[in-house]
Amino acid sequence: MAGAAGRLTKLAEEVLGAPLPVRIRAWDASESGPPGAPVLVIRNRRALRRLLFKPSELGLARAWVAGDIDVDGDLYTALDLLAGLIWERDSAAPKQPRAAVLRALARPEIRTAARELLSLTGLPLPPAPPAEEARPRRGALHSLLRDRQAISHHYDVGNDFYALVLGPSMVYSCAYWGTAPDGATTLEDAQRDKLDLICRKLGLAEGQRLLDVGCGWGSMVLHAAREYGVRAVGITLSEEQAAYARKRVADAGLTDRIEIRVQDYRELSDGPFDAISSIGMAEHVGRARYAEYAGLLYGLLKPGGRLLNHQIARRPLADEEAYRVDEFIDRYVFPDGELAPVGRTVGQLEAAGFEVRDVEVIREHYALTLRQWVANLEAHWREAVRLTSPGRARVWRLYMAASALSFERNRIGVNQVLAVRTPDSGASGLPLRSRDWRG
Repeated sequence: MAGAAGRLTKLAEEVLGAPLPVRIRAWDASESGPPGAPVLVIRNRRALRRLLFKPSELGLARAWVAGDIDVDGDLYTALDLLAGLIWERDSAAPKQPRAAVLRALARPEIRTAARELLSLTGLPLPPAPPAEEARPRRGALHSLLRDRQAISHHYDVGNDFYALVLGPSMVYSCAYWGTAPDGATTLEDAQRDKLDLICRKLGLAEGQRLLDVGCGWGSMVLHAAREYGVRAVGITLSEEQAAYARKRVADAGLTDRIEIRVQDYRELSDGPFDAISSIGMAEHVGRARYAEYAGLLYGLLKPGGRLLNHQIARRPLADEEAYRVDEFIDRYVFPDGELAPVGRTVGQLEAAGFEVRDVEVIREHYALTLRQWVANLEAHWREAVRLTSPGRARVWRLYMAASALSFERNRIGVNQVLAVRTPDSGASGLPLRSRDWRG
């Protein structure tokens, strides 16, 4: 175990209490670890300082975003091998990695190895976080001001960048795969099929009024107006999304039927609507605000109106109070985002007055979608870096690849919940046969 790689491997295995499943290549060109495994490349001493001063997922994330570490080999394989040692372990016990480091450093032989490694890093000071890290946010959690800041951090990074990743559909939520008879579905086909599935679940018809909460770049309202003849209002907190969506609406000749607003759902006052879609937006609402969210949407619907809530969910914990937001996601991807178990979501919708009529689990569909997005990003890597920054492109590649694996391993899921504001008569307006949405 000569060189920095050998010493790093020894310290990592002592701290983690398990063999490293990947090879390490250090800045001095030394290598250590199982032959043929993906290689974790540690490019410089700054990476080591990040890991020593923040021995958790956040330290790794900062090193990755800054380009201090990289993977030589298949990224999915490397993340899959490391998941049990870092991400899954960290989610089960958020303080465990730091505690493990402290326990290991109490041992004389590990203190000696750590001192040796620290001496290799130069000045023993933590580097500044990468510029892509979300800055401290102003305002109370999930206040109007703070939510606007959080949404801007994620979505106002350039419409051209998102076009590279998402493709022509410009839909930033789970697609719906496997509907083509020959199975040869493209990403664009799968996204169109997802939008159409939602329209059918909502029972949309000519002349109805639709609200799309978190409308993104306008794909849902465009599909609903063009294919089902509805009048639609789409709301977003992203100025860049709204500008893009308005141009798409104008280009489609649908300005008389679609209105795009920069507006928070809490600021809506012009109901009622015949139907509401919320696709990949409720993850931003937060536990403290979810009852308010459900109640406001209930109040915006006509009696008999339907809500389609498409939302990522996490697995329930034995102690729900122990839930903590993932540090990498919070700092670099979705600031202040929170996931809830699907059971809690259903319960809160029903507590608001809704009758939940259907829950469709489409977890595997999101893994397929994310792998397509990663492939798009990798195929246009130089352009993506030019449009944003090397760090921003690395954030998206890591979070989408890691998320694909999380869906595949059933760490997180995604569900479409169909709920109705059932009138006092009890006539829901839904068909007797399950999932025969046309009636």
